[in-house]
Amino acid sequence: MKKYLLLIMFAVAGLSTYAQTATQILDKTASVIGRKGGASANFKISSSKFGSTSGSIAIKGNKFTAHTPQAIVWFDGKTQWSYMKKTQEVNITNPDQAKQMSMNPYTFINIYKTGYRTSITSKSGSNYTIRLYANNQKRTVQEMYITINKKTYIPSQVKMRQGNSWSTINVSNFRAKNQPNSIFTFNAKDCPQAEVIDLR
Repeated sequence: MKKYLLLIMFAVAGLSTYAQTATQILDKTASVIGRKGGASANFKISSSKFGSTSGSIAIKGNKFTAHTPQAIVWFDGKTQWSYMKKTQEVNITNPDQAKQMSMNPYTFINIYKTGYRTSITSKSGSNYTIRLYANNQKRTVQEMYITINKKTYIPSQVKMRQGNSWSTINVSNFRAKNQPNSIFTFNAKDCPQAEVIDLR
């Protein structure tokens, strides 16, 4: 009987050391997505606050550029340029967290360590579902759910809450691909007819 108890104790101990925490899973995801050279992906956003759109994105660290049928967005880590195709306007802003997330589903890789409690809400199937809950509910993004593939650690969906409003971002075709820094900054030569409006 004692032998069986010892075997069970060793088995439980082995499982507990193997089991990953939500933060460890996010750390691995951040290392995959946040690779030094950058990456690209396709996305589809559905939100009562920002509307719905789909497009492609290239990322490198906290920089990104996104292309949709309605707009092109460049973000160099501080300044964002948004070119609206319909009005031929380029708006320059310093966006908050929520506005960055409305175009960049990977923003969470830079914020999950800063004031969010993390937990695993689901381990079933081929994915983990990680919940992020802001310690300070006055933050622009109060809550997130991130669906992450168990083998690749690539997220396929990010859901975020602002007040009572939820946004869902589905991500596909993630590719590790080196990105030049020049693509994250607006170049006036690319949109010669556009009116540039500085809203900072």
